[in-house]
Amino acid sequence: MKEAAGEANLTVIAILLIGVIAAVATPLISSMMTSSAKKACCQNYGGIWEQNKCFAVTANGSRGAEIAAATFWNESAKTCN
Repeated sequence: MKEAAGEANLTVIAILLIGVIAAVATPLISSMMTSSAKKACCQNYGGIWEQNKCFAVTANGSRGAEIAAATFWNESAKTCN
């Protein structure tokens, strides 16, 4: 009887730990996916992605002025414009 109760307690602890890990990992993964999508949209628009911002490319290939996020990214739909 003691063994069954101990096993049930370990099962509950394991389920709780899985829930905590999922609760912590979900926002992190979501943030990384959004950042990767923004980077791809910026590059598809013809920009350079640096420091979590999109910059125009100058004639000599260097970084130019910052491109507004609304130009290449649809925040509400989380897709490229």
